[in-house]
Amino acid sequence: MVKRFIPLMIAAVLFTGRTQSQTTDFSAAKIICSEKTDKLVLRAVALLQEQTQKRSKIKLPVLNKPASKPVSQIFIGTEGSLKKTLSSDIAKQLSQIAPSGNEGYKLLSVGSVIVIAGFDARGVLYGVGKLLRTLELEPGKIQLPKPLRMSSAPVYPIRGHQMGYRPKTNAYDAWTVAQYESYIRDLAIFGANSIEIVPPRTDDDATSVNMKLPAIEMIRHQSEICRDYGMDVWMWYPNMGSDYSSPDSIKKELEEREQVFSVLPKLDAVFVPGGDPGDLKPDVLFSWLEKEAAVLKKYHPNAKIWVSPQVFKPSAQWYDKFYEHVNRKYEWFGGVVYGPWIRTPLPQVKKLIRPEIPIRLYPDITHSLSCQYPVPDWDIAYAMTLGRECINPRPEDEKYIHKLYASLAQGSISYSEGTNDDVNKFVWTGQDWNPETPVLESLREYARYFIGPHYTEPVAQGLMALERNLRGPLLSNDQVQRTFQQWQTMEKNASAEVLSNPRFQSGLLRAYYDAYIQRRLIYETSLEREARNILENAEKAGSLDAITQARKVLLLAHEKQVSPELKARCMALADSLFRSFGAQLTVEKHHAMPGRGNFIDNIDVPVNDAMWLLDQLSGTEKLATEQERLLAINKILHRTDPGPGGFYDNFGSTSAWKRIRAQKTWAEDPGSLESPRVSFGVGLTGVDWVHEVVAKGFEGQTTPLAWMNQINTLYDTPLVIEYDNLDANSEYTLKIAYTGRFRSSMKLMADGVLIHNYIRMGTKPMFEFSLPKEVTSDGKVTFTWTCGQEDKGEGERGSQVAEIWLVRR
Repeated sequence: MVKRFIPLMIAAVLFTGRTQSQTTDFSAAKIICSEKTDKLVLRAVALLQEQTQKRSKIKLPVLNKPASKPVSQIFIGTEGSLKKTLSSDIAKQLSQIAPSGNEGYKLLSVGSVIVIAGFDARGVLYGVGKLLRTLELEPGKIQLPKPLRMSSAPVYPIRGHQMGYRPKTNAYDAWTVAQYESYIRDLAIFGANSIEIVPPRTDDDATSVNMKLPAIEMIRHQSEICRDYGMDVWMWYPNMGSDYSSPDSIKKELEEREQVFSVLPKLDAVFVPGGDPGDLKPDVLFSWLEKEAAVLKKYHPNAKIWVSPQVFKPSAQWYDKFYEHVNRKYEWFGGVVYGPWIRTPLPQVKKLIRPEIPIRLYPDITHSLSCQYPVPDWDIAYAMTLGRECINPRPEDEKYIHKLYASLAQGSISYSEGTNDDVNKFVWTGQDWNPETPVLESLREYARYFIGPHYTEPVAQGLMALERNLRGPLLSNDQVQRTFQQWQTMEKNASAEVLSNPRFQSGLLRAYYDAYIQRRLIYETSLEREARNILENAEKAGSLDAITQARKVLLLAHEKQVSPELKARCMALADSLFRSFGAQLTVEKHHAMPGRGNFIDNIDVPVNDAMWLLDQLSGTEKLATEQERLLAINKILHRTDPGPGGFYDNFGSTSAWKRIRAQKTWAEDPGSLESPRVSFGVGLTGVDWVHEVVAKGFEGQTTPLAWMNQINTLYDTPLVIEYDNLDANSEYTLKIAYTGRFRSSMKLMADGVLIHNYIRMGTKPMFEFSLPKEVTSDGKVTFTWTCGQEDKGEGERGSQVAEIWLVRR
């Protein structure tokens, strides 16, 4: 077994630059704490003892005074209380370290002594957390790899994550009380001070087959756990009632709040979304919140209500009234929450409210598409397979987004739907504690603490590599294979304990999955090309024979799958993650919610145009004559052909982005409130928006791959696309594929000339217009789409364009 760890041990030393002489052994240390009454300090002591024992198999004894014999010692307490316990020399050295501050701590090591000195009781807990993240713990060893002399305090006072016990999540509803205690404790060890829970009734089912307890019981346990770790308890509480103006309806809603608030031993704040769900007019909303606040105060006198301007179909009038109420500074009002689907950019929100009103961020760290901060430049093959809620370590993106917006708020409690965003939680908490923390440092602490000291560098770098897997076109991304090889090497050298570690398994699963999808993409792209080659020779071979042969080639993707061993490993890891982490990665086996975390269900979704081609060939085959079939085949092959002198663009492809005009770049606007983004989804008749990326749309017919992604702007931000090098003497026909996940209403102008008035999307995909000659007479044209409610020009989710043909007439 020792031999198997040698390469990883060498790598860890090489990457950290640490030598054995810097290491101090604390395997025989004693924990010294004189505190007798402060429950949080005593909890911190127990935490250090329990977590070192769990990882090293050594139980450090706890004494209430220094040991009489020379021995390694770890002193724990508030800085004030430690003055009576420490030697004069160590006390002097501790006093020379820069002061910390609220929730902060000092860490000092002198020879065989470590001191954890909290500014307050919370600071003691976070100081213990920092030491645990620094120590190298393995069976039979507790080692400090380098001397400690530091002070630290959080930059932002709100640092936490939402953990809703509800069926819609991809893991949380499967957890036991013990699992919640373990996860909340882990977050506290990394510096979190807040957990947001949800009530039993939300925009979700009341229960699931995975739930171990009724929701009303579990939220009480969640609150108790947070209380015991000195953490704040928030509750996301949407307004799910049908009427908030009727006395009978209000009475029923207040009775529900009474039941929920009364059962919680601790509740510090309630976050009520303005809409999504809820959708109340501001006057009704704030009148209702005043009544809700009275019930809240009855059980939790210091708790406040926070509100977000999040609403399904916002109007300027709605926002004006909302901020009017916010600025009235109601006694029960805590502040504004800024999160997904808020039309106004955060800097503007800051200007709209009084300077003293706090803002809490509610960043979506859990989703990869159709969300607040989608993965930029994402390949359609990933969007179809990994989907909206895959395992998604995005350390560099999360740090960048945090840096862009954090200074405008008091901190954050993230929007999370389960364990898929596990890495992102710890990265975001690290940034809330200190935005100057290099993201790699956070990942190294994550790897060291959760997986083991020998995996500090390999896993940290492996998580960074998984994010690089997502960059750019998958077909040509050679990073994917390197990432796969790195994780395979770790897997080969791992102990049974590491191989069963859910955090190691999560990274390993993504490495296998990405490699499998890339190999499928390469294989299926070649199969499609071969099938098209056969169809191109249909006139010589005969249409029916060409259709038969092309179909056989396309079906090889399922009948003769590429790299089935990678798929098998993905399936095994998914099952193991369900058992250990509650991760619900399939609908049937793990009872996931469709369109949520069930990305394993998508592992064999075609990543080429096979579904559309097969559907088209079936229809063509039924035509009566050879000539009709050959014409139909020609139409299939020339679907994107704009004809001589024409132009075609698929705006889900990077090659078309040169035509798009944007006010801001992704770096300036990662939430795309003022700039375009690539979105995914076709759209279905009568459905306002879809979450799954599948090759079916409108009335359920199979669609081309190109319709599954499109360029998209949000709300009233115009979508601007320019064409040049046109023939000034020619006239053009404009063909447009209007697809997308929103059933928006859009208007199109070309150089100020109306091409069409508002058209409601979702009725049909293709539209055709004759362009007036004057708009192309200078050899160029600028198309501008705006989105709105018919002639109101506001309140819609955005403009969307999948494909454009400019056909020269």
